[in-house]
Amino acid sequence: MMARATARDTRTGSQGLRSRFARFWHPREYLLAIGFLGALGVGGFWGTWQNLCAGDACPSIARISTFEHEQKSKILAADGEQIAEFGFETRTPIRITDLPVHVHQSVVAMEDKRFYQHGGFDPIGFTRAAIGVITLNYAGGGSTITQQLARNLFAEIGFEQRYTRKIKELQVALDLERSYTKEQILEAYLNEIYMGGVYGFQAASLRYFGKGVADVNVAEAALLTAILNRPTWYNPFTNPERALARRNTVLDLMEQQRYLTQSETELWKSFPLPEVEPDRASTQFAPYFEEWVRQILADRFGEEIYRGGFRVYTTLDIQMQEAARAAMEAGWAEIEADSANFLHQRYEPADTSYGSSTPYLQGAFISLDPETGHVKALIGGRDFQHSKFDRARQARRQAGSSFKPFVYTAALNTGIPASYIVEDIPVVYPQLDGSDWRPSNFVDEFKGPMTLREGLYTSTNMIAIRLGWEEVGIETVAQTARRMGIMTEIERFPSTTIGASEVIPLQIAEAYSSFPNMGTKVRPFPILRVEDDNGTVIWEPQPEKTTVLEPLPTRIVVDMLEDVVRRGTAYTAVRVRGGLPHNIPAAGKTGTTNDGTDVWFTGFTGNLLATVWFGMDTPQPIFRLGPGRRQATGGGLAAPVWGSFMSQVYRGTSIDDDTGRTGSRPLLARPQLWEIPDGLNAVVVDRKTGLLASRWCPEEDQYTEYYIPGTEPTDLCDRSSRRFRSSRIRGSQ
Repeated sequence: MMARATARDTRTGSQGLRSRFARFWHPREYLLAIGFLGALGVGGFWGTWQNLCAGDACPSIARISTFEHEQKSKILAADGEQIAEFGFETRTPIRITDLPVHVHQSVVAMEDKRFYQHGGFDPIGFTRAAIGVITLNYAGGGSTITQQLARNLFAEIGFEQRYTRKIKELQVALDLERSYTKEQILEAYLNEIYMGGVYGFQAASLRYFGKGVADVNVAEAALLTAILNRPTWYNPFTNPERALARRNTVLDLMEQQRYLTQSETELWKSFPLPEVEPDRASTQFAPYFEEWVRQILADRFGEEIYRGGFRVYTTLDIQMQEAARAAMEAGWAEIEADSANFLHQRYEPADTSYGSSTPYLQGAFISLDPETGHVKALIGGRDFQHSKFDRARQARRQAGSSFKPFVYTAALNTGIPASYIVEDIPVVYPQLDGSDWRPSNFVDEFKGPMTLREGLYTSTNMIAIRLGWEEVGIETVAQTARRMGIMTEIERFPSTTIGASEVIPLQIAEAYSSFPNMGTKVRPFPILRVEDDNGTVIWEPQPEKTTVLEPLPTRIVVDMLEDVVRRGTAYTAVRVRGGLPHNIPAAGKTGTTNDGTDVWFTGFTGNLLATVWFGMDTPQPIFRLGPGRRQATGGGLAAPVWGSFMSQVYRGTSIDDDTGRTGSRPLLARPQLWEIPDGLNAVVVDRKTGLLASRWCPEEDQYTEYYIPGTEPTDLCDRSSRRFRSSRIRGSQ
């Protein structure tokens, strides 16, 4: 920002104007200017001056003291590495003291050779330009560096070739010269001037040479100066011959001004132009995450995020984002490689835009810290250039069995124990249209009496349906899911208990955060803090936590979800195919909708949670249907991706140290085992009856269950009796 040098009034009459010019004008320049003014009419000139600049019609120099160059806001990962930037103008301000002298010498030689002699106004150039306007023979030129800066700083001056614009421009230029040093004016000019897609010499140097302007040589400085007035016309990559001729003209002018000797000029003329544009920093590292951040910032700060030069520290972990991308890419590739069953169009990178719906397999991934809600990785789709629709935050898809934990959570929070027995048998429910709904299990068989624990880790549909609809009540289930974070519509039908309602992946992740936090959900959020261009923190959002469940029944649900990974539908996918070590305690739930249209896995450890979803944008089965065909499931497609991601996080990535030895560095510390809190009772029970273990029931069916005091069974198991063999037990406590 230019420092204000004076505070005196800047509006002047004729006496003040003459005093400003007296220090700089040569007598010959007086004669030329007076001749022009005589032709125009002195009275008309001063009248025009006073009318144009009456009141606040001309920009006030007072605004300069608070002027700041527009700067893009930089978006940083949690470790401070830049991942993107938002802004209208690409600009990186630099101090003139950091520039080599040949940079400003080249500019002065080309743009304003009398810059250090005039007071903001060059009467010879001005007279020539003004006469050209009057005679309709305008050929450009005439504006000093100070005048060019004036019209770049104040949009209301405009760029039209009109006499009135010249007068406004002159007024501001004179005020600038009164209030600032030549070095300050030149510095502002070098930072403000448009250079073709970027603003300022620093950004232009990075674009054309791949290095800062402080490191350019004389030939490169001359090329930057050659570009500044007509950057497209003199672009060295598209118009090298023009650029070379223009650059050499700048070098000749530097020689005329005695900034270079003749031999130096010839030497630098032999210096080649850049032939290939340097690679620009990619802004597509985590595009869906970056767009989410942009939307949040725009809602809070408006357009200031595009010009204020903010530094936005996000929650993104670069290595976790890379691990997520690698796992998802492997998942997509594995599905599409099954040519016998996957018959949809395959993904091909191309310069195409599909809008919100693409014809190929899609997916979403979210990972967050369950303690803080800080989002560590996010993938909203396969190709941001094809479709900017963020499936992680916006897609509404049927949850399938991913919804079942809400049913079991509702049950345990009403006092029903995990050993409660429900019979896995066929059921029929009438529907509103008069037809009957006859649900089935995934394998289309029924196994009779089953504990809630087994019903969850085997993902048996009948247990969830009968528990949620007949025992707990669908309203209680819906309200439980709502409290935990599911904000989409939850229909009050029996099929809701097995995930017929639509959910958003990010909301599933938020709801599941209640489990590792023992009843406290946390809102997923991508921003750590925002600093202004001076480094002052202007926003530092805090984690939003809400207690939604009682901790003791929640701890039992977590143990039940651990069984999904220990021995249930996710074991092979997570521990074997995904490679997650057994010493990493993990829990979660698979999800599969009708015909394998949507497949899910949401799981967590003590310090990390992640959700994976695969499906087509237009809901349809992922795999070809038919007898003997491979079926798309959450355990078969989504859970291995989750396991692979978690394995990379806890096993680490390969590294080489200074000794040449290779090893691995985990991205996150190994989580601790979940402790059984005081207040829960451990009781050995029989899995077939849910009753206390006894000698009358097989030992291999005994296991330890956890209970909230008062919900333990009181009767002993007796499976030897005829009564047991002939009965159809629905439950006992």
